[in-house]
Amino acid sequence: MHSEILKYNKEQDPNHKDVCDVLAEEIEKCLVGVENKIWHGHPVWFFDGNPIVGYSKQKPGIRLMFWSGADFDEAGLNVVGKKFKDASVFHNEVSEVRTTDLRRWLKKAKAIQWDDKNLVRRKGRLERLK
Repeated sequence: MHSEILKYNKEQDPNHKDVCDVLAEEIEKCLVGVENKIWHGHPVWFFDGNPIVGYSKQKPGIRLMFWSGADFDEAGLNVVGKKFKDASVFHNEVSEVRTTDLRRWLKKAKAIQWDDKNLVRRKGRLERLK
């Protein structure tokens, strides 16, 4: 895991640090060898340059976001907009992280992907990769 992600996690308050650590560990286990880094200020994992999953500290808690999550058909993930394909869930305590759900979502993140890296070049039009 990228050292900047470890630093990001360490800088969170104790409960949120623990949540970040659990999320990072599970993501690393399920997405072996996938590029990861701090992107736009928070940890993100990428397939072939496309962001697939990441988390960030926000007012309601640690937001775990899947860039293609709207197509996962998962009741546990919240889809906010219609234009993009992201979906997310918030955690404030480690006990709220359901690892069974998280692992299933990470499998879907591998199987369902939209080409976010070329979004600007395509003038906001998304194309499905998988």
